[in-house]
Amino acid sequence: MILLTGILIVLTDPIISQVQLEINVNSQPAWGPVGYDAVEYYFIPEIETYYSVSQQKFIFYEKGNWVTSSYLPYRFKDYNLYKAYKVVINKDKPYRYNKEHRVKYGSLKNRHDQIVIRDSRDSKYYANKNHPQHNNWMKKQNSGNNNGNNHENKESKSRKK
Repeated sequence: MILLTGILIVLTDPIISQVQLEINVNSQPAWGPVGYDAVEYYFIPEIETYYSVSQQKFIFYEKGNWVTSSYLPYRFKDYNLYKAYKVVINKDKPYRYNKEHRVKYGSLKNRHDQIVIRDSRDSKYYANKNHPQHNNWMKKQNSGNNNGNNHENKESKSRKK
């Protein structure tokens, strides 16, 4: 019986993690690549920097330490994240595997052909507040909700009479 409980815990752990990841399409930055419903981190090979989607912070190596910051380091102040190639990494503390990532994804430096969320025409990204179509999408959402509410209000008023 004890062994069975241990197996159930092991089997449910990945399911819980997966559910948490699936919800973050709306919190991904507009410069993030399309095609990923679940993202923990991006690795940007060209500047060897990570980005945490949940924390909305960059992680980069500076003066012998991994630094977390809301901004890229000054040396990359003019770097265009919309043009950069990003690799999705769904592993905790990915910078621990930086040597592997540099080797595995180093060939992606100078690649600039990734479609980003901002440029996507897939309506699932319109819910992202940084997408150019977000305000129009919100109006449609609100319009749909109001129409439904108005209809219900008219029905309930007519029933009361």
